[in-house]
Amino acid sequence: MSVYLKHFGLNEPPFSKEIEDTDLWLPPSKKALVDELVEAVEEHASVCLTGDPGVGKTSVLRALRSRLPQAGFRLTYSHNATLGRRDFYRQICLALGLTAPANAGCVFRALTSYVEDLGREHIHPVFLLDEAHLLQQVMLEHLHVLLNYEWDRKALLSVILVGLPELQDRLELRRNRSLYSRLYYRLNIDPHTPQDTADYLQYRLRRAGVQTEIFTSDAVAMLHEAALGSLRDVDRVATAALKVASRRRRKLVERDTIESMLSAVHED
Repeated sequence: MSVYLKHFGLNEPPFSKEIEDTDLWLPPSKKALVDELVEAVEEHASVCLTGDPGVGKTSVLRALRSRLPQAGFRLTYSHNATLGRRDFYRQICLALGLTAPANAGCVFRALTSYVEDLGREHIHPVFLLDEAHLLQQVMLEHLHVLLNYEWDRKALLSVILVGLPELQDRLELRRNRSLYSRLYYRLNIDPHTPQDTADYLQYRLRRAGVQTEIFTSDAVAMLHEAALGSLRDVDRVATAALKVASRRRRKLVERDTIESMLSAVHED
């Protein structure tokens, strides 16, 4: 066991990314966002979801995954958004367990046939495309075709595009209006508040076996400011602060610990 874990009486690294979907922490604002995503998918609608790095996009998507009934939905995740059209659709085919033909037209046909087959089985497929701000322009101009079934009369597929705020800017361009008009839900994830950060720290520490407060209120405020509302950065800074405090044989992480640690980082 690491020295800092033993020092604070922790059973495991409290801010590890290795956490089950059922143990994810979400503030009330993010829970409401998950509710909207579930509602969108249940309505067979498509979604654009944007937010700055570290604000909780992945946690929201994992919560969505755990909420969707497996019997009625088939969710497929893809994060390699930099491919050309043929290879992009081949990637989705492989993720679905389909044989991906070499010909671009056949690849697309295999994918749409799969969607239509699921529709006949009353299963709604959901393609979750992460890092969508990196999609090539040719993909943004073509994705709307994937959503068009039976003369655009049936919603057999939901696409959830997830990315940084620049995704919204790209979709608003006139050349992408065919796709953008089909994304009925346009959602944004705001940065976490100071109270969110405090609640998150408490939740993760208690989950790791400590019921007492370790971070003082001043330390939490400074940590939140340093992380700019990003829980990914909260994880990194909080872990480093615990290690510094343990080396100093302190049972609390105080503001001066965060200050000295951040100063050392800036000097480096």
